[in-house]
Amino acid sequence: MNPTILAVGAAVLGLIVGYVARVAAAKRLQSSLEKQAEKELEEAKSKAKEVVVAAKDEATSIIADAQKEEKERKQELRQLEERLIKKEDNLDARAHDLDKTVANLETKEGAIKERESQVGELHEKTVKELERIAGLTRDEAKKAILDELQTSYRSELADAMARLEREREDNIEAKSMEVLTTAIQRYARNGIADITTSVVNLPDEELKAKIIGREGRNIRAFERLTGVEVIVDETPESVILSSFDPMRRELAKMALEKLLKDGRIQPAKIEEKVEEARQELEARIQKIGEEAAYEVGITGLPKEILYLVGRLHFRTSYGQNVLTHSIEMAHIAGMIAGELHLNVDVTKRGALLHDIGKAVDHEVEGTHVEIGRKLLKKYNIPDDVIHAMESHHEEYPYATPEAYVVTAADAISAARPGARRDTLEKYVKRLEDIEKAVNGFDGVKQSYAVSAGREVRVFVVPEKIDDFGALELAKKIAQKIQNDVQYPGEIKVTVIREVKAVEYAR
Repeated sequence: MNPTILAVGAAVLGLIVGYVARVAAAKRLQSSLEKQAEKELEEAKSKAKEVVVAAKDEATSIIADAQKEEKERKQELRQLEERLIKKEDNLDARAHDLDKTVANLETKEGAIKERESQVGELHEKTVKELERIAGLTRDEAKKAILDELQTSYRSELADAMARLEREREDNIEAKSMEVLTTAIQRYARNGIADITTSVVNLPDEELKAKIIGREGRNIRAFERLTGVEVIVDETPESVILSSFDPMRRELAKMALEKLLKDGRIQPAKIEEKVEEARQELEARIQKIGEEAAYEVGITGLPKEILYLVGRLHFRTSYGQNVLTHSIEMAHIAGMIAGELHLNVDVTKRGALLHDIGKAVDHEVEGTHVEIGRKLLKKYNIPDDVIHAMESHHEEYPYATPEAYVVTAADAISAARPGARRDTLEKYVKRLEDIEKAVNGFDGVKQSYAVSAGREVRVFVVPEKIDDFGALELAKKIAQKIQNDVQYPGEIKVTVIREVKAVEYAR
């Protein structure tokens, strides 16, 4: 047999066998996929049944909860409805009772009106019968009775009214004396009158020579800067500062103590220490004002007002320290106001600030009361406080009860034995008048009355007054003092013209 044919036959046979094998494999794979698909389908059906069952259970639970909630709401609505029905029944019962009450009241009102009508008719009949019997009308009878009573009891009424008036005055006076004596007894304070000199102790007697300086230049510079007379006498280890102005004396004392502590006493150092003392004195004045307000229990005052209160510590009135007087007044006025049930805070503020104008009265024209009113208005102090302080010298009418109390406290504080001295006040007033007369001239820079008013030292502006002008000014000042001021003996007028040239090397 031909080999070619055999090869072709074998190939064909191989193809047929391969095809049959692939068909068989495909059938087996198809059968396997179908079984897997059937298995997955069965699983999906099983899961679907489970989901349906779970959904049915959840739906059943939700329906059950909803039914339960609905049942509870129906129960609440039923209870609410029952309560409303009960309330409605109660309201109906009350309305019925009110209707009965209104009906009874209307019946009673009708009966009352009927009785009023009967009483009115009876009253008119009675009046007419009385008028017929008496032969007088009602007005005529009333007038006759009043005239008879007035005539019969006029003297008795007058005596009774006079007696009541006397008793009233006696009671008021007794009460006022009780209030005043109680306030005075409750408050006690030592009052020390200021004098016109201060003593500065020296650690060494040899310091007196330093204070005087070569040809007296140190002491002259010190007196010119402070306006205080320095008395260096034979008193051991001390010098005396003399001035009618307590603030000048305090400034001079502080400056001199600083110079003694420093040890270098010469004009430039004197000027430096005086300026330091002036700054310290300003701070001290502020502190004194704050302490005074704290002592009397007053808060909320502006710093400027407290500073002016502090300045009163260096001001005297008839020898009495004005700040001590004001603090004393505040305590007394507060106690009196408390006894009379008045405004204690307003009264104490009015008393403490009543002489505030004296802190600047030598710098501003007008009485210290008017100056004080302007200062308090400027710093927005309440009007009731101003009304309380403005009448203590009767320059203004008494606008409030607290004003009377402040005036009474002023009189009590000033009238204490030894509180004031007229002689010292006249002396201080004379020195103030001397300085005021001098300061009115043009070109005057500073003026100080020293030596108990027997000398006035005048410092002029050198650019305005020359040497010849200084001589003329001294004559004019002496003539003005002679014409305007009352004084014993004679007054020496010293006009000082100094030229100071200052330049800096840089």
